[in-house]
Amino acid sequence: MARGLFPWGFFTKPLYIQAKFSYLHMKYLFFSWLAVFVGSWIVYVEYSSYTELCRGHDCKNSICDKYKKGVIDGSACSSLCEKDTLYLGKCLTVKPKSQVYSGTWGDLEGVIKCQMQEAPHDLGNEMEPRKEAVAFNKPTKGTSVEKFREMIINHLKAKVGDQANLADLATQVLSITDANKDGHISLPEARSTWALLQLNEFLLALVLQDREHTPKLLGFCGDLYVMEKVPYSPLYGISLPWIIEVWIPAGLRRSMDQWFTPSWPHKAKISIGLLELVEDVFHGTFGSFLMCDVSATSFGYNDRHDLKVMDARYIVPEAIFQETMRQQRCDVDEDCLYGVDCLTSCDLTKHRCTPEVTRPNLAKACEALKDYTLIGAPSDVREELEKQLYACIALKGSAEQMEIEHSLILNNLKTLLWKKISHTKDS
Repeated sequence: MARGLFPWGFFTKPLYIQAKFSYLHMKYLFFSWLAVFVGSWIVYVEYSSYTELCRGHDCKNSICDKYKKGVIDGSACSSLCEKDTLYLGKCLTVKPKSQVYSGTWGDLEGVIKCQMQEAPHDLGNEMEPRKEAVAFNKPTKGTSVEKFREMIINHLKAKVGDQANLADLATQVLSITDANKDGHISLPEARSTWALLQLNEFLLALVLQDREHTPKLLGFCGDLYVMEKVPYSPLYGISLPWIIEVWIPAGLRRSMDQWFTPSWPHKAKISIGLLELVEDVFHGTFGSFLMCDVSATSFGYNDRHDLKVMDARYIVPEAIFQETMRQQRCDVDEDCLYGVDCLTSCDLTKHRCTPEVTRPNLAKACEALKDYTLIGAPSDVREELEKQLYACIALKGSAEQMEIEHSLILNNLKTLLWKKISHTKDS
């Protein structure tokens, strides 16, 4: 009778469903908690790295402290330290030693670069000695302008070799040194300029100031300097906030980089600009330079699709590169690598690096341009373009050893690209 009145099976099923629901609920809560924990940890680690990497406040305080003590001076000092019209904005820094920020200077947009404390001793540090720049102790008190000019010429000679027209380059340096244009060079102004001359990027900007490939120098204070902003960088791809970047797989990131590129005629014009840069730094007006990081992040372009060098720290004078390599101890070829792309061989009899790079600038530039120019290339030019690019990538040895072949391939590539866009508005 009781069994008939109370069908227990009726109650058992809901209890089972409740247990199942409770289990799913707990499982959902556990994985939600795990996702929040892992996500928070990643955000914490990335934010900690960001705060350690981006130290613009320290950089500004250090520079302004020296300016107020009368150690350094420059066209940007008053705006940075007194008027607060030079503002450090978004952090673009990738290495703690060199602080990089987007910023504004009155109505101008620029990129602000500031050098921090001396880096640990390594090959890159030998390329750009920091002791003098950090101390701001040269030239010494009582140095005449003529003596300072002699210091500049000797420094440039050590950097780029004994060029016939170093006096012209020294004159350019002195014109920049007189930051307030009062016709006199003060000791703080001279010390700031001397600090800047230690930097490869600043030196390259001087050497290529008549060309369109380097952003213009807007001003400086000590070894902090302001360059004009390049609207589009890197060369292709899209810049994302770091908190989004950490969640994107590498394969998807490469695909996204290809999505965010200019039209092919614009890419062709930018590519011609990179080839012209290779020409400018090889046996240029003030000697040869080696491009030791030919990657998309090192370059950008403006509204007219003219190529601009965004990061020239690894475009180094060949003379000082070779001298440094001769002194570099090695056991394998990999010990003779500078930057990303400048590799020489190891002489095992002496355990010293040889001075000649294994690949010329042009081969590295063509490798960077391969996917950039072939993807989306018009069908009537793609096959010939691919053939020439691979012939270019195959170049080995220094450019001096193959100067004729080097020039022929470079000119053929420029001609092929230019012929395809010369009749369009993109040219």
